[in-house]
Amino acid sequence: MNDMTPIQTTLKDWESDQEVRWCPGCGDYAILKAVQRTLPMIGADPKNTVFVSGIGCSSRFPYYVESYGFHTIHGRAPAFATGIKLANPDLDIWLVTGDGDGLSIGGNHTMHVLRRNLDCQIMLFNNEIYGLTKGQYSPTSRVGTSSPSSPVGSVDRPALPCAFALGSGARFVARGYDVSKDLPEVLKAAYYHKGAAFIEIFQNCIVYNKDRFDDFTQKKVADDTQVWCRDGEPLLFAKGTKGLALDHDTLTLKVVDVEDGDWQAAGVAVHNVKNRGLAHMLVEMPFGPFPMALGVLYDDPRPTFESEVVAERAKLIEGKTADLGKLLAKGQTWTVEG
Repeated sequence: MNDMTPIQTTLKDWESDQEVRWCPGCGDYAILKAVQRTLPMIGADPKNTVFVSGIGCSSRFPYYVESYGFHTIHGRAPAFATGIKLANPDLDIWLVTGDGDGLSIGGNHTMHVLRRNLDCQIMLFNNEIYGLTKGQYSPTSRVGTSSPSSPVGSVDRPALPCAFALGSGARFVARGYDVSKDLPEVLKAAYYHKGAAFIEIFQNCIVYNKDRFDDFTQKKVADDTQVWCRDGEPLLFAKGTKGLALDHDTLTLKVVDVEDGDWQAAGVAVHNVKNRGLAHMLVEMPFGPFPMALGVLYDDPRPTFESEVVAERAKLIEGKTADLGKLLAKGQTWTVEG
């Protein structure tokens, strides 16, 4: 997020003239609209906004937003985003990646952009499959996933994107899903965070991994299977009849029943976005026995990479005069005459 003067735009101002080319029913459509709705809310300027992507279904994103954009190479979007931000720190950078692009070939690049804390918003679309290359299992696919590269079921243990982000030193970690009405609020929080903001967005792949997340995204089960984490509020779900409390014996979370709305008596924990330990527990809860933790899980800013690079440059050139000729003649040089 940058300190820019907000301007007035509408969703239409952020729609490009390009035909959106995803499979009918793909969750990417909903994410695109959520982003296009969010940008006017935060007063973003199309002339100061850059979307950067790698390779994959999600990485077509820059074509569909009326702003600057770079469709780069597989897994390397963070490197391009870093160069863009260092060249012009005033630009507002949105990085778009997927579970394959960002956690397989690009896993090291994702780790370093988080570790360095480049000021950007990183949206990782997680559909637990390689969609563009026709349905192979990805780093986040569940054990037993049947695919062209694992016809009898994958034996790989899946990566947890938010746990990966926390382990890489991320200072902002959040979760949402494609058709959630609350996704714009999560995106807004990421934008207002000064530093690398990592958002995992569960996304339905209608062709190769259809309805994978229905067990917590469907309206009929959402109340019982989602816990929305909001700073300063108790971690309640199931319409307030259940909550998450700290098990002091195991130092893990546990599900407790809440009677008559008295969550304090039940020992329900209050969410604190600056509590890194709590964030780790929330992202590592096994779904099923526990609800899916959504919303802003961790938000604790520190100085950004580009601000420290700019400060270092300013210190190095302080009191000095730029002289290219003097620089070239420095050291072991000689002049060849006629």
